Amino acid sequence: MTLESAEAAVREMQGIEGAINIVDNDSGDGSEALICEGVAARGWTSDRVRVLQSGRNGGYGAGNNFGIRAGLPDGTAPDLVYILNSDAFPDAGAIRALIDYLERTPRAGLAGSYIHGPDGDPHLTTFRFPSVASEFEGAARFGPISRLLAHRVVPVALPQNSGPVDWLAGASMMVRQSVLDRIGLFDETFFLYFEETDLCLRAARAGFETHYVPESSVLHLGSVSTGMKTWSRVPDYWYDSRLHYFRKNHGAAVAGAATLAHLAGGLVHRARMGLTGRRAVDPPGYLRRLLSHDMRAMTGPSARRQELFGAE
Repeated sequence: MTLESAEAAVREMQGIEGAINIVDNDSGDGSEALICEGVAARGWTSDRVRVLQSGRNGGYGAGNNFGIRAGLPDGTAPDLVYILNSDAFPDAGAIRALIDYLERTPRAGLAGSYIHGPDGDPHLTTFRFPSVASEFEGAARFGPISRLLAHRVVPVALPQNSGPVDWLAGASMMVRQSVLDRIGLFDETFFLYFEETDLCLRAARAGFETHYVPESSVLHLGSVSTGMKTWSRVPDYWYDSRLHYFRKNHGAAVAGAATLAHLAGGLVHRARMGLTGRRAVDPPGYLRRLLSHDMRAMTGPSARRQELFGAE
């Protein structure tokens, strides 16, 4: 799948100066060798496509950072950095559309594509920044609450036209190198999830907008790497990332309030499901694990807090 994604990117890079870095995050399962063989078989030269070994599985942000720091094969940094998931495939003109948009829209520091599934169904990839209120609304899953807190709901209906949003899913995203030079790369404390939310928030606080560009269309299979759609148990790294996002960007008090709001909303959802004889949407034990995780992280040994939140 990674090679198929690279094939689509190579096709869409025709006539565009630059190079493609494929990062192997210490997969250890033979993937790197197979990808290298596939690159050679396709006749891609190292000045156009390189396979890079990061040496560790530091997660999504760390892998992207490794590829970004590597820059171009001649050692220089590009003007624009394009991030593409290995389960995403640019449609015709997708990469050029992002380049053209950033060239004519100076206030946009980041730009993301319209994402669709294999059947052409649109994927919701435009969002507001999370807040205490959105944690309650999202966990409650109750129409009247969602209408009352409509201005806080994190998912935003896909705009018809290009323009600014708070943040975008990172399956296909282009960023100015000058923005990364100003705000830094992905925060590697996030193993997976919330890293692009954090990046867009840091960009916004530095005065750079994130824009949605529907003229750039990309096929995304979605959750192939993580299996999120079929989770029977939410992994610890999701809890870690969620808490780190709130603690880092809004402080410990807001992080605690966000967790309490999420728990309250979750209880509303469970009460409503119980009254109607239906099962809660969340995996079994989800709220209990959220509470125990965050309590340990917020009150546990300083080493654990340092691991989650980094140096402050």
